[in-house]
Amino acid sequence: MNIALIIIIVVAIVLAIVGGLGEALGWLLWVALIIGAIALIAFLIRVIGGRNTNV
Repeated sequence: MNIALIIIIVVAIVLAIVGGLGEALGWLLWVALIIGAIALIAFLIRVIGGRNTNV
């Protein structure tokens, strides 16, 4: 996950330089919404599945 975060940060910086800060913030907002939706779906699958991940 750290590599993906670094890639997102680099792309956001490039967008901020090339297309302006407003576009970069808009792009980051969409990325955050997508990642949040994926995390929510994964959480719901874990809760509904009833897996015990405690070691």
